[in-house]
Amino acid sequence: MTEQSKEKQFFTKKGNVLFLAIVCTLLWGSAIPCMKVGYDLFQIGADDLFGKFMFAGYRFSFAGILTLLFGWIYNKKFPRLTKKNAFPILGLGLQYTGLQYLFFYIGVANTTAVKSSILTAMGTFIAVILAHFFFKNDRITLQKAMGCIVGFAGVVLINLGGLDASFAWNGEGILIIAVFMFAIGQLISKKIAHLSDPVTITGYQLLAGGLMLVILGLCGGGRLNFTGLPSAGLLFYMSCLSAIAFTIWTFLLKHNPMGTVTIYNFFTPIFGVLLSAVILHESVFNARSMVALVLVCVGICLVNYQGKKKAQSQNQVQESQTN
Repeated sequence: MTEQSKEKQFFTKKGNVLFLAIVCTLLWGSAIPCMKVGYDLFQIGADDLFGKFMFAGYRFSFAGILTLLFGWIYNKKFPRLTKKNAFPILGLGLQYTGLQYLFFYIGVANTTAVKSSILTAMGTFIAVILAHFFFKNDRITLQKAMGCIVGFAGVVLINLGGLDASFAWNGEGILIIAVFMFAIGQLISKKIAHLSDPVTITGYQLLAGGLMLVILGLCGGGRLNFTGLPSAGLLFYMSCLSAIAFTIWTFLLKHNPMGTVTIYNFFTPIFGVLLSAVILHESVFNARSMVALVLVCVGICLVNYQGKKKAQSQNQVQESQTN
């Protein structure tokens, strides 16, 4: 068995997909309360948008460097771009990391955390819809649609107390653009997965997007004030979580139908809320939170469950696309 076959076998095994996807969403969920802690440690004010760009830019730039260093150690040669893959990978970074988080930070700054969580979860729906049109082995079915609706209901439920009917184009409107950027980035990431190994793709796309945010932050007069070891340690942790989560996620997208991977993104806001209770001492451990978590799990099960015949035919389609 070749190394590529071993890699595919590992990243398509259902138990491994479940475990790795939960690891990724748990890490991304921890970034939510860590961002709030970081704003205090780096003395970034609520209205300091360019300071937030600097924070995100440093985080993703360092994450890209760490990913490339890992690839250098693991493969015993430094990951390099080629004429064939440089434009798609760097373009992915500017779109998936740079533009997505640019719009995300602007939107979040002008709306509530509750609406941000719910609107961000819409990216999973959009990703599943896009996958239907671009990948033959990833069609939308009634079962998959029901899974998305049930999972989304879980995200809405856990945020139910803070909803209102207001809508602002510079808040919710821009956040919806960020959600589309996320879904398109997932699509592009899977489309270009064959151009290079996931470590190289992840490293350079994070670095490109991070540098874009740093440049924007500098142009707007943003600063990142290191106040000691806690601030440096937090930035290092957030860089590591991005490097690990994005790399694993790229491997999962490469070897599995996009819809069955992106559905796990419903876990991210759930973990974000639960970890906020632990890190920020917010009171969220109640019946509503537990029901929301169950709904997300049921939604994921609905999307991923398939009979033996369907699983065999889907694997055959995926094999033909790979070959």
